[in-house]
Amino acid sequence: MMRDSAPTDLMPGQLLARGVCRHLRQHDFATLEEFVPERGKRVDVMALGPKGEIWVVECKSSRADFTSDSKWDGYLDWCDRYFWAVDQAFPIDLLPEGTGLIIADAYDAEILRMGPESKLAAARRKVLTRSFARTAAQRLHAYRDPKPGSI
Repeated sequence: MMRDSAPTDLMPGQLLARGVCRHLRQHDFATLEEFVPERGKRVDVMALGPKGEIWVVECKSSRADFTSDSKWDGYLDWCDRYFWAVDQAFPIDLLPEGTGLIIADAYDAEILRMGPESKLAAARRKVLTRSFARTAAQRLHAYRDPKPGSI
């Protein structure tokens, strides 16, 4: 069976996110890429699980990409589990202990280490879940009707 081709217009981190989203869908998670949980924060992948669990996955395509990211620990307050997604060539010894690890490519991924669970407060979970749903619906609508108001 032939694999579909990876989009050529995506950056390396976006290709990792694509594989992560595909993998998480197999585990009944809904995913959004480049999700903004609050002003000033943008996570690469936010995933909503079948029991309402919320995971954040940051995709790092290189050592330089990782070392230039000084804000990742600010995402810990916005999820039940936190993961890094990297490719097979990434030096995983750079990644902080106590975080999850996913090895990915543009087609699929594998969870090598579960991120430790840190349950969100109910009020924050409600706000995030509502924001996740609204963002997904708005993106779907924009896909179906990219120029609203035009005839």
